[in-house]
Amino acid sequence: MKKMTEQHLINAFGGESQAHMRYLHFGNQAEKEKYNNVARLFHAIAHAEYIHAGDHYRELRHLDGGFVANSMAAFGPGNSVKNLKLAIAGETFEIEEMYPVYIEVAKFQGEKGAQRSFEWSYASEKLHKQLFERALERVNSGKDIDLGPIQVCEVCGYTLEGEAPDRCPVCNALKDKFTAFK
Repeated sequence: MKKMTEQHLINAFGGESQAHMRYLHFGNQAEKEKYNNVARLFHAIAHAEYIHAGDHYRELRHLDGGFVANSMAAFGPGNSVKNLKLAIAGETFEIEEMYPVYIEVAKFQGEKGAQRSFEWSYASEKLHKQLFERALERVNSGKDIDLGPIQVCEVCGYTLEGEAPDRCPVCNALKDKFTAFK
């Protein structure tokens, strides 16, 4: 594997792993504040980030040793308003800066597995941002977000509200590969 794409996978793994843990903690905070649907949203998206990290990690199976991951990570957790803003900032970074560059470098270097892994994550992050923005709008007014079931594809981490599709629009996995967070 080309070194630049390899480092991008390492960095993406680090970022998705940290997002997974942040969102679990943010969900616990939302529960304390009685924003049960915001908590469910954070826990569902934490699961999607776990899947993204796993996809990136599998592409690094050729490595043997320790490597440094440089990733954008939000620190300084607080109440649900602050945590949602941190989550939106992280998703925005991935959408506007990180994944578009990583995808183009992987394409240029002919690293198809890495490109697929980055594209799958990128497709999901856009939806994560939209859901977090909806939640922030409600929490800013002191209310919990109204949410149906949140579905997460176990193959690529694609996330949506509502019923699972017959096939994942990102990776083409069947409906039974979705996990519902109700």
